[in-house]
Amino acid sequence: MIIVRHRIIFFALTGIITLLALASLAFYGLRLGTDFTGGTLVQISYDGARPDPVALTSTLNDAGFKGYSLRETGTNGYILRTQSLSDGQRGELAAVFSYQGGAAHVDQLTEVGPTIGLELRNKAFIALGLVLLCILLFIAFAFRKVSEPVSSWVYGLIALVTLIHDVIVPVGFYAALGHFFGAQVDTLFVTAILTVLGFSIHDTIVVFDRTRENLRINHDRNRKEPFEEVAGRSLNQTFVRSINTSLTVLITLLILFFIGPASTKDFALTLLVGIIAGTYSSIFLATPLLVTVEQWRKNRKK
Repeated sequence: MIIVRHRIIFFALTGIITLLALASLAFYGLRLGTDFTGGTLVQISYDGARPDPVALTSTLNDAGFKGYSLRETGTNGYILRTQSLSDGQRGELAAVFSYQGGAAHVDQLTEVGPTIGLELRNKAFIALGLVLLCILLFIAFAFRKVSEPVSSWVYGLIALVTLIHDVIVPVGFYAALGHFFGAQVDTLFVTAILTVLGFSIHDTIVVFDRTRENLRINHDRNRKEPFEEVAGRSLNQTFVRSINTSLTVLITLLILFFIGPASTKDFALTLLVGIIAGTYSSIFLATPLLVTVEQWRKNRKK
């Protein structure tokens, strides 16, 4: 009940977080990777130990490479994502990566044209929009028998609002990450966002379903209880479960981020930020919004 009773505080906090994320996105923008803008993907391997990534980055800068992303792969290789290379730069790739004397081999060199990059970017937006629409329709259908005191479509609409919050926060975070540390958005980032949406909606539906169940029990027992109390009690009943589930996932992601390969660090970080945002919105935003809408509807009838 405490969360529902003090929902104005959490609405204000949500507004501040969302505004900061939007400001980050507006001022910094997203650094789109070669998946979306077109460019070159190069996979390099070494006969022995690979060189230090910091020193290798300095060498790439001196060689004229710009706007690139360098990630470790396997035990003795790198993946380079960069702008379209000239014939001269392609010919010097092995020599640039062999600057410390270790023999480097170009195992793969793939060019992604700007048309393909644009198509991938459009498909990413379409996929995100379709996921949100399908979630809205599914919740409205699943809660179709719940009409009092809140219509079924309201549950879906509120879930959609929380999901938009869960997209904005990691996107804004990644915009700042790209500005200060050069992180680029690629198809793996889109995969992480879609994963976050699935995790977040699961938490939200658990709370909403408990609210629906408590409303049914009250109806069967002919018990009159304010909707605010029903929603607050439902949130209390699922609070520990939601926190424990999120903590389990966060621990796994933290291990992946600190111990896992460099190629998955950005993916793990995006999931970390997104799942924290999703857990927050499921607990501190979804149910309080549901109560607010119900009270607004009741006041409007008066």
